[in-house]
Amino acid sequence: MKFRPCIDLHAGKVKQIVGSTLKDDGQEPLTNFQTDLSPAYFAGLYKKENLYGGHVIMLGKGNESAALDALKAFPGGFHIGGGITPDNAHLYLDAGASHVIVTSYVFKDGMVHWDRLEHLMKSVGKEKLVLDLSCKKKNGVYYVVTDRWQNFTDISISSQTFDKLSSFCDEFLIHAADVEGMCKGIDVELIELLSRSISLPTTYAGGVRSIEDLVQLERIGMGRIDVTVGSALDIFGGNLSFRSVVDWCRTVG
Repeated sequence: MKFRPCIDLHAGKVKQIVGSTLKDDGQEPLTNFQTDLSPAYFAGLYKKENLYGGHVIMLGKGNESAALDALKAFPGGFHIGGGITPDNAHLYLDAGASHVIVTSYVFKDGMVHWDRLEHLMKSVGKEKLVLDLSCKKKNGVYYVVTDRWQNFTDISISSQTFDKLSSFCDEFLIHAADVEGMCKGIDVELIELLSRSISLPTTYAGGVRSIEDLVQLERIGMGRIDVTVGSALDIFGGNLSFRSVVDWCRTVG
């Protein structure tokens, strides 16, 4: 299990927010952490630790410059997501992103737009594409959600879904939207489902608050699921030591 670091950007600043509170109605989301330290600062920290495969997420508009600064500081170190389309994907790849992460361009209006997915794959290449299957639970089933995690699609998290989508991408990113940013523990049921279903490298995000959570995730995920940690980390104002997470993940990864 590898540790995949993150840089979340909102209004041009590095922030940690409760994901489900991010909406398009103009209201400010619930913010766990905000700093004047630059995205390049955090990118440099991750570069020093040789932590490749993390992600930069642009949460809304006005983050392009900040994202490019992070990519420049750690070339090849990050996947980047947030409003990615065939029109702008190469901008970020050329700037140093190893992959682009896509959600709403493909998952929209309650369905998979297969024509868009095919177009994007042909534009950037399967080996540079990550699909974000951020999900919430409804009636006992986990469904992919879009539009700032406010709207459910009809795509469930299952081995059939992963098998079908795996021919279009290199990796999957799974945000457990029900617990994201809350630091209240991981979504064990979702992780159990992922461990039975994934067919490509997959990173789980959501709720990690302790080394014990990492131990549980590694055990349930059978070492097949990588992890990202946000609000709980001390570098983002939390109580969990960044150093301890890096060191622990290296002992198992």
